[in-house]
Amino acid sequence: MARGMTDLGSSDRLAAALAHLGTTIDARAKEGDASTSWTAKLLSKGPEACAEKVHEEGQELAEAVMKESDDRVASEAADVLYHAFVALRARGVSLNDVAAELEKRQGISGIDEKAGRAG
Repeated sequence: MARGMTDLGSSDRLAAALAHLGTTIDARAKEGDASTSWTAKLLSKGPEACAEKVHEEGQELAEAVMKESDDRVASEAADVLYHAFVALRARGVSLNDVAAELEKRQGISGIDEKAGRAG
């Protein structure tokens, strides 16, 4: 049975999980050891390596959406979110920057938003 976005769980639960993820990534960036922390290892390789992981994980998510179980889709989506957060950290883009962009888009059709982008 298909589930709607509001059926996926409490937005408070997701917000708490994402906030915890962001805090953990920040801690690994500051204090992590690349020999024991995947996050620290990725960050030590720079934004390009982080971008490659986002790309790889995005492909895996797309494949899961097309032909794998809901549990696998959720797992791959979690991987994408994690690697996106690491890539943001590698570039110095804050989650507040992302939130501000999402807030600007609220109430705007995706078609209209895309048409209004520069370039």
